[in-house]
Amino acid sequence: MTSMKRTLDHGRRELFIAAKNLSRRFHPADPGARRFLFVAGVQRSGTNMMMDILEKSWIVDAYHERDPRAFDNYKMREQAVIDRLVEQSGFPVFAIKSLFELQDLPELMAHFSPAKTLWIVRDVGDTVNSTLKSFSTNLVPRINRALKPDTTEWLGSGMSAATRELLRPLVHAQMRPEDAAAVQWYMRNVLFFEMGFDVREEVLCISYENLVTRPREQIRRFCDFAGIPFVDRMARGIFSSSIGKRRRPELSPEVEGLCSALHQRFRPLF
Repeated sequence: MTSMKRTLDHGRRELFIAAKNLSRRFHPADPGARRFLFVAGVQRSGTNMMMDILEKSWIVDAYHERDPRAFDNYKMREQAVIDRLVEQSGFPVFAIKSLFELQDLPELMAHFSPAKTLWIVRDVGDTVNSTLKSFSTNLVPRINRALKPDTTEWLGSGMSAATRELLRPLVHAQMRPEDAAAVQWYMRNVLFFEMGFDVREEVLCISYENLVTRPREQIRRFCDFAGIPFVDRMARGIFSSSIGKRRRPELSPEVEGLCSALHQRFRPLF
């Protein structure tokens, strides 16, 4: 994408949001009919794309993790701050990104009722490649901290004892960056099943690959789920070129098997 096109796209986005906000200032939605939508998943799984899609709806107030009103260093601000944003919002749907807060989603959904969650899952290989390209931090120390029962490391938040015992033998000082990024993918995605989201009607699982190859179909699917009217502009600018863009990373057999098995559990939900 050229710099000129990025500038034009940014300008169009800002104009659209300004028009939305102005419209809702004069025609606010009934607070009693407001619905809440959480966008969840592992980092580099397509949550930014999901938020961009939702933001194109006239009825959605979308809060990205880069929005300082709702986030501090990508982490959701305390509940009282979000409560105030909700009170100020004149939109029928309040949508907010939730990555660091995956383990808190059951409580968040209970507090901001009626609420639903969209959880997006991306192929582990492409997620690993995107993670390693986007973040230069060595993940192994963070994963080691997360595996401690009394951890204060966000990556270990909500981790079950069973997951901790399963992963501990795979983590060591000489661990390759690809394996570490894949273990992070597993750590956070397994929460979906451990929290019972696979049997909750208020949670919808989205395949990244299905979304970028069949955008209209998949966007209609989650719009119907969230009660948001589908409009054509929501499906514009989505491309499948990100699938397999780089050579699939070589993972250790143990890590590859673990992640593949978890991805298979997701498949019936797509």
